[in-house]
Amino acid sequence: MPEKILIPLDGSTFGEAALHCVEERTSKLSLGEQTEVILFQVISSLTRTVISGDTSVKIPYSEDEMEQMKTAAMNYLNEAGKRLKRMGVTVECRVTVGTSSATEILTAEEEVGADLVAMSTHGRHGLSRWAFGSVTDKVLRGSTVPVLLVRVSKEPE
Repeated sequence: MPEKILIPLDGSTFGEAALHCVEERTSKLSLGEQTEVILFQVISSLTRTVISGDTSVKIPYSEDEMEQMKTAAMNYLNEAGKRLKRMGVTVECRVTVGTSSATEILTAEEEVGADLVAMSTHGRHGLSRWAFGSVTDKVLRGSTVPVLLVRVSKEPE
């Protein structure tokens, strides 16, 4: 099992499927302290859309609003990592701001020296994949380390 695992999370239960998979594998293998997990979230919404009648305008978030989003993301990551911490795994939480989640994930992979990236995927294909894009696909193609994809066919309950 890798020593450093980067797990990008988006705040959804769907996105946590990879986290749960790593938790299960770690507990079965009793890796404990020799494994470090980096929980990572990208804040990519840098603007909000305000609609008035037939007109819409994109307005950038203020510095205070961005700080609030970063704090909320960090709180979420800390909460998500509690089970791993109880298992004796070293957990680091990172939040970054960027326009491309895939690019930020690949940058973090390099910065932390990850041995593995574990992430969830919808398994979309065809028109739906084209319409929604695929952060997972971009990470898979751009990664220099193995990528563990945990396919979730529907939103976990």
